[in-house]
Amino acid sequence: MGQRAAIYCRVSTADQSCGRQERDLTAFAGRAGYDVVATFKETGSGAKLDRAERKKVLALAQARQIDAILVTELSRWGRSTIDLLNTLRELENWKVSIIAMNGMAFDLSSPHGRMLATFLSGIAEFERDLISERVKSGLAAAKARGKKLGRQAGERPKSDRLASKVMALNAEGRSYRWIARDLGISKNTVADIIKRDRLSSAKGEITS
Repeated sequence: MGQRAAIYCRVSTADQSCGRQERDLTAFAGRAGYDVVATFKETGSGAKLDRAERKKVLALAQARQIDAILVTELSRWGRSTIDLLNTLRELENWKVSIIAMNGMAFDLSSPHGRMLATFLSGIAEFERDLISERVKSGLAAAKARGKKLGRQAGERPKSDRLASKVMALNAEGRSYRWIARDLGISKNTVADIIKRDRLSSAKGEITS
């Protein structure tokens, strides 16, 4: 019996099909002697965060139900070098390898796999530095144009939006903890809203 594998296919847009990837990977699995446990197909850009099918593959790996993940190329699996490296480390803990048809095999238990991971770590750090530099550059450019960045003093967008609901529930005699849980905010935020409302009411009474 060969190693157990999951096939993972991904295309970027709905007008594309995973058919060719699935056919090529199924044939590849047969030639390499893998027993295909399941096939997962996904539509979404490389940067898409919510990849439901990829999560299913990772769940199989964590449950030790597969030994390898087969992809046509690593860009089908990883959202970025950083993401690829992070998932490789997770898979290493579960003794699962990623095998790409283009000949790239990541098995971090092997010297070759560890060497590639070290190389990827360097690229990932470079990517992080580039992203940080771009963010800083963008913020500086926005500031130079006179754009105000971040939340301005006195602005409480979420608590201001929920203030009327908080006060209505408070008037019904609900506890701060109950209100916080019901509205999905912290108890401190509830207390702050009620405190500000009382202060505002008190100021109104003084000036009237």
